[in-house]
Amino acid sequence: MAEHTTGTREEWLAARLELLEAEKELTRRSDELARRRQELPWVRIEKDYRFETDDGSASFAHLFRGRSQLLVYHFMFGPEYTAGCPACSAIADGFNGFVVHLENHDVAMTAISRAPLEKLQAYRRRMGWTFPWASSFGSDFNYDFAASNTEEEQRSGTVEYNYASLDVRPVLEADDTGTIGEFAALCGTDAATYLRESPGMSAFALEDGVVYHTYSAYARGVDSLWGMYQWLDRAPKGRNETGPWFRRRDEYGTG
Repeated sequence: MAEHTTGTREEWLAARLELLEAEKELTRRSDELARRRQELPWVRIEKDYRFETDDGSASFAHLFRGRSQLLVYHFMFGPEYTAGCPACSAIADGFNGFVVHLENHDVAMTAISRAPLEKLQAYRRRMGWTFPWASSFGSDFNYDFAASNTEEEQRSGTVEYNYASLDVRPVLEADDTGTIGEFAALCGTDAATYLRESPGMSAFALEDGVVYHTYSAYARGVDSLWGMYQWLDRAPKGRNETGPWFRRRDEYGTG
């Protein structure tokens, strides 16, 4: 067990006030980053993506459900999976309840995965979720937005993720894939197949019938959207994560 300092209430208060100044600075910096995200140039979507939804086949614009903004969570659930990624599922537990509140701010939200719709619907029922979930099966959407890579790309040893080239061979060639292997097994697949999907989020705008891409984040860029992490970061022992998987999640982008 890690050792922790102890002290008097006065010593605690002095340290807490010093930390409070740093927290306030982080809040101001976060506000500035939010402004800069909103100032990114919009990129027109040229492809005619199609999705399968609860309402049938849908265009990209249909996913906005009458709103002018759309947030997408790239949920790791490939066609070969039998269940969703455990980490993505924990994140979805957090955002499931606030979709309706986003809609009151002119923002639609949906998860998108490559698995066929019937698999997504069955897993959503199992988990008790109500958020919209669209299938991009047979579409380029996940590949174009860096949420999936092909078996050929994976075999080449290098895939593109989080705006950089990533060498996946060390983890795929390891005798013990650790937590990755455990997560893959929970999804009913192997480590290589599991890692062909990646987590992330993307934002889009709809204006005059045209869809624009405005923002995407991956790997630990999604940490701040994981509500559980915000609570764990304030717990005495933090996230309580150990092992190489968690030390390298910056690189691998999941978990």
